[in-house]
Amino acid sequence: MTIRTIAQIKKELADESVEEEYLDLLRSDNRKGVQKLLEQYDRRQDQKREYKHQFEQMKSFEYSCREKGSHIIAGIDEAGRGPLAGPVVAAAVILPEDYYLEGLYDSKKIPLAKREEFFQSLKAHADCGVGIVSNEEIDQHNIYQATKLAMKRAVMDLTQVPEHLLIDAMYLEESEVPQTYLVKGDQRSVSIAAASIIAKVTRDRIMSEWHDNYPMYHFRSNQGYGTKEHLEALKTYGVSPLHRKSFAPVKENS
Repeated sequence: MTIRTIAQIKKELADESVEEEYLDLLRSDNRKGVQKLLEQYDRRQDQKREYKHQFEQMKSFEYSCREKGSHIIAGIDEAGRGPLAGPVVAAAVILPEDYYLEGLYDSKKIPLAKREEFFQSLKAHADCGVGIVSNEEIDQHNIYQATKLAMKRAVMDLTQVPEHLLIDAMYLEESEVPQTYLVKGDQRSVSIAAASIIAKVTRDRIMSEWHDNYPMYHFRSNQGYGTKEHLEALKTYGVSPLHRKSFAPVKENS
């Protein structure tokens, strides 16, 4: 075998389809730099196997639904129940049966750049519905009912009609579609995890746009949550049209 430089080997190991025969040759290479690259490669492969195993475990509810005859399965989750400002956003996502997205999990556990990457993949390959309920509607209905309303709107926004709903910690009493209520569903179901990505990225983008109108509240960084700087801005500038007037910290400054 032609002796390769460390730089060449690094580039070759970046390709995930490395042949086992080539890896065996590298393992007999005594250069410390080569062995370090192999350790890094092995760690990446271990991580990939863990992601694959996790993904398969998180498909258990989807598998169960299909065994019972439901093949169009929508995962549903929301973003924005706790903030003092902005809408609550729900998403419903129907994943293709053979879809795989490495590292898909609860959106709160995934870094911003990766969430954006996942968002683009899901929008390109899955049926994604979004439901938005404004802060005025939240004040009218209360946040619990507003969240349910957002979820119903998300289901209505889907292209397909779901045969089963997997919902994160909610139950939609008025729905005629069979449903499963899952506590911490965004960590237990790939469909709900996908919905958590769509809901969070959508809402974060909305709050980022509102930041341009009301920069004093720092919506781009706090997404409307009651951070120290947000509460101080409420005391200084009062309530904006985006605030939820039925929420206690906002009431105090109305």
